Amino acid sequence: MELENQTIHVLMVAFASQGHINPFLRLGKHLQTKGLHVTLATTETFRHRIIKHHHTDIGTTTITDEIPAISGIDIVFFSDGLSLEYDRKNNLDIYMDTLAKAGPIHLTNLITSLACDNIRPKKFSCIINNPFVPWVADVASQVGIPCSMLWIQPCTLFAIYHSFYNNAHDFPTKEDPKKSVQLPGLPLLQTCDLPSFVLPNSPFGSITKAFFEALKNIHKLRWVLANSFYELEKEVIDSMSKFVMIKAVGPLVPLKLLGQDHEVRDFVGIDMWKADDQCIEWLNQKEPNSVIYVSFGSLVVLSKKQMESIAIALKKSKRSFLWVVKPSNYPVPEGAGELPEGFLNETKEHGVVVPWCHQSLVLSHKSIACFLTHCGWNSMLETISVGVPIIAYPLWTDQPTNAKLMVEVLGVGIRLWPNDEGDVKSETIGECIKDIMDGPQATEIRAKAARWKDTARGAVAGGGSSDRNVQEFIDDIIRTSSCIECNVNSSSMESQSV
Repeated sequence: MELENQTIHVLMVAFASQGHINPFLRLGKHLQTKGLHVTLATTETFRHRIIKHHHTDIGTTTITDEIPAISGIDIVFFSDGLSLEYDRKNNLDIYMDTLAKAGPIHLTNLITSLACDNIRPKKFSCIINNPFVPWVADVASQVGIPCSMLWIQPCTLFAIYHSFYNNAHDFPTKEDPKKSVQLPGLPLLQTCDLPSFVLPNSPFGSITKAFFEALKNIHKLRWVLANSFYELEKEVIDSMSKFVMIKAVGPLVPLKLLGQDHEVRDFVGIDMWKADDQCIEWLNQKEPNSVIYVSFGSLVVLSKKQMESIAIALKKSKRSFLWVVKPSNYPVPEGAGELPEGFLNETKEHGVVVPWCHQSLVLSHKSIACFLTHCGWNSMLETISVGVPIIAYPLWTDQPTNAKLMVEVLGVGIRLWPNDEGDVKSETIGECIKDIMDGPQATEIRAKAARWKDTARGAVAGGGSSDRNVQEFIDDIIRTSSCIECNVNSSSMESQSV
């Protein structure tokens, strides 16, 4: 007999980064609204950051010494093997290696303790991890729980990494650093289009190792879910189907951006900085499609030269702009992330600079004309969901590939290209601003952005491609749980008869 949905518990295990946790929370909310119980596990550093910044939401969030919850999703923590004071950002390789050794021990203990809780025991029917914590698949196997993975980058990146780690195609090497790559379902990829982790000069060996481990463990996974939607990456998803079945369940963005939720604060997610709500009041006073939104996400801190180039371009454009310049949580080079002297006073008539904002509210605002962005995938999905054109300024990791996808494949923006010295000049930024606001391509770019917005909303609507995939995933969890329960009961009856 099939189990009832309310008896099904799912454990999601996420890397302690805002860009990782938010897609998990939104997938968890989808599962929760369909009757499943969901718990998110991450490291103690996340709890520490939330309490340190003393603000926790967009969404109904409570962080206490007891089990906290975000929009009804329980949040639990385990140790990564390091002290809370340890500088993880500037010692990333050491941190990832330590997490891979200590994480399995502490996560296993956490799963055991949750199952034995006298008040609210949790017997998990499925565990969902992501590539930055590939060892979770081994933990799931050891405790006898089916494991799935949520791929939080585009499926295009999955195809690139799969080919790279399986030596299916030639990639750039130290001897041939400019080699281009042609993969099924994708346009020709130059070196500047590839994720930094597959390049011969990548300084982050631990991340490269984590992706390798994730793909090596792919046979241990029951499902590979992706934060994308089928219509967006049809060709690459189809091309990968002979290796692994990827099911797109996105875009995993706030429902407000998809036209499904009109509650302003019900965004289901966390922000690591306190948002400045006054910028929304400022946007309310602006004409439709008149404001340039500038933000580089939760991790990137721009160099002094990059800050100056953007500042000069915005000042010379004479157009309204909203620029997010966040404080850094870790040591940075002198001048990095700082505005040029006098910039605020010189642009006060047409610009606003804030330390952080509710990006969902900003991107969905009628006054936003374009988004100058680093092309992080979460931001790109939010942008697609509201139909806003982009000026792509990719820097590292998956961002160059995301920019390639957004500009050349989807046609929803313009890409900034550095000069021979590796710098993007203010003149180049200024020209792109002019082109995307009212240049020859502007109308076509806006039309394509509007069409992709409609397609994204159709994917998550009832009966859409992503909605169907989520339901198939849930149905499979229920079937698997039913089989496990039947086997357990049969074994128990056999032992009693003996």
